[in-house]
Amino acid sequence: MVKMVLTYILGKVERGSELEVLNMLKDFNHVKKASIIYGVYDLCIEAQFKTMEELDEFVFNTLRKMPGIKETCTLIVAKTFQKE
Repeated sequence: MVKMVLTYILGKVERGSELEVLNMLKDFNHVKKASIIYGVYDLCIEAQFKTMEELDEFVFNTLRKMPGIKETCTLIVAKTFQKE
């Protein structure tokens, strides 16, 4: 079994561009789920990658260059469980 890199990426977005950014994220295969949230950050992205290099490429060369994205904070999952 190949261990994937599961991440939650928090994002600060320019005011008024939340829905536009959310819609753009639908085009990326790595993004499994994205939500507009309340609090310090405006956006929470659940994304999965085969390697850390894929994660780096997505964050540095794609996400941070998207119109409307002001700041990101990437959280890498160490362990998880899921109720059925």
